[in-house]
Amino acid sequence: MSNKPRLTHLDERGAARMVDVGTKPDTERIAIAAGTVYMKPATLLLIRQGALKKGDVLTVARIAGIMAAKKTSELIPLCHPIPLTDLDVELSLDEPTSSVRIVATARTTGKTGVEMEALTAVSVAALTVYDMAKAVDRDMRLSDIRLLEKRGGQHGDYKAEDQ
Repeated sequence: MSNKPRLTHLDERGAARMVDVGTKPDTERIAIAAGTVYMKPATLLLIRQGALKKGDVLTVARIAGIMAAKKTSELIPLCHPIPLTDLDVELSLDEPTSSVRIVATARTTGKTGVEMEALTAVSVAALTVYDMAKAVDRDMRLSDIRLLEKRGGQHGDYKAEDQ
């Protein structure tokens, strides 16, 4: 048996499979993900003022992120359904970069991690910001969606070096 890392969602023949987590112990799992939506300064101002026709961009994007995280296993084929114990989606306006910064924190006590739930929350929140403001700015750019930190599980903790 080789110590070479392998993709856990592939079997010995290379076929896609769902990982069996049945024998793993339940542990507290936390994942933090982030992303950014860059836009024109005028668009950011409209979001700040709540002046877009579709309504309160930040509130709707927060709710969309929460809803998406709860449906991650329906969106990502090999993800396990996970009972989230907490999910927080924070959106903040950053004037110097003319952007909306999104940070999602997902928590559970279970047999597998919540990285995909946190990443899904950020991704869908970012897409929602785009959807709500696209009428005034089709040049928006979704960027830097990534895992910042994870805690719990047999692979140990992870923290991105360049936060």
